[in-house]
Amino acid sequence: MRDKFFLLLMSTLGLSVVAVAAPVWLLSLATVAAGTGLVVLGLLVLWRSGLVPFGQALYFATGAYSVALAVRAGLTTDAFLLLIIASISSGTLAAVAGCLLSRYREIFFAMLSLALSMILYGVLVQSQYFGSTDGIHVGTATFLTAAPTSSSYVTLLFLLAWVLTVFAARGITWFLKSVAGNLSGLIRQNEVRIEYMRFSVGKLVHLNLIIAGVLAGAGGGLTALSIGHVDPSFAYWTTSGEFVFVTILVGTTSVPGAIIGSFLFVLLRSTAMSLVPEAWQLILGSVLLLTILFMPQGIGALVVRMFRRRVQS
Repeated sequence: MRDKFFLLLMSTLGLSVVAVAAPVWLLSLATVAAGTGLVVLGLLVLWRSGLVPFGQALYFATGAYSVALAVRAGLTTDAFLLLIIASISSGTLAAVAGCLLSRYREIFFAMLSLALSMILYGVLVQSQYFGSTDGIHVGTATFLTAAPTSSSYVTLLFLLAWVLTVFAARGITWFLKSVAGNLSGLIRQNEVRIEYMRFSVGKLVHLNLIIAGVLAGAGGGLTALSIGHVDPSFAYWTTSGEFVFVTILVGTTSVPGAIIGSFLFVLLRSTAMSLVPEAWQLILGSVLLLTILFMPQGIGALVVRMFRRRVQS
């Protein structure tokens, strides 16, 4: 109990110090990384079930566009309410799409999820209501009726993003230790065995899809608020590929590893694009290749080993 309180206290102090001392560009980068981290947390749940979706950008874009449309319609500008709207809209879409996706496995599941994402991409590109290829500008959000200045806005959004990410990580940790979470881990091994235990594999997969959809929607909404703009690339297959890239980078063994890996990925991508704008994909591809060859279990495995050594000492 004392360890948890100490960890919470240190985390709060660490976030406060970073928020005050870090430059604005780094806070913006960290906010986008938090949005990516939320999506990867959902992918971690699906991967443990043996499901690899290539179309998670479907829910990411839904959350982002929900925020943009809510602001444009004058529904609300409150950041908390906007993220709730993003999560609910994506979770609802995941619940509907899950009725179909939960019936498929392996490559069929992956390609079907990609197909749904590309359908949304086509709708966004062709529709003037959604801004077509130009997208939609997202206005500055407020925080409980407070309208901060430009630099304060970045700081407040950073704090909101990482508090939300920490709570989401805690919730996923709890879920993975629950009955549903443990059974989800058995889906990839033996579905028949789960059915013999009188649990529905289809319902478990459907539940995991909804959880991943809610998290992806929150990540999309957070990214939209940070960037201030949404466009069809949010739903494009390369966006889904980046989420898969980060999941391979971090592995599925550690929830904190997913958050750390997301920040490293966003930092690596930004640095590569800044240093070699014409060949940044070469750097990302090389990192992915080295990860698969020398660290197949991802960065998360390193985090787990470090934690175990600390406990044993």
